[in-house]
Amino acid sequence: MAFMIAQRAYIKLYLITKVEQRRGYGYQMLEEMKEEFKLFGYVPPLSEIYRALHELVQEGVLYRTKQLKGNDPSVDFQEIVLYHFTEDGRDKAKLYKKQVKTDLDRCIGMLQKAVQDNYN
Repeated sequence: MAFMIAQRAYIKLYLITKVEQRRGYGYQMLEEMKEEFKLFGYVPPLSEIYRALHELVQEGVLYRTKQLKGNDPSVDFQEIVLYHFTEDGRDKAKLYKKQVKTDLDRCIGMLQKAVQDNYN
């Protein structure tokens, strides 16, 4: 068993939640996560975001579609990749989140013990 939760598992948890919230393209998810974690001094690496998304696709949780960014294709030709749940992806995501919650609870307990034992 690992000491603390792995960064990739942590990122995948947030990516699944972002897709649940219909925020389905990688760079958008990265920017939102950067803002959310700024207070803690954590910047999720772009490479880890895309590796985690790739794993979720390989695991059958998500699938990709491509779309032009913006509403006017004659002006904006930037193509983005959107992520969606596969037919059974929501069930797989729910199970994954349950497993990660167990790991997070263990980590929280270890961190609380360290604070209690060493700072009180």
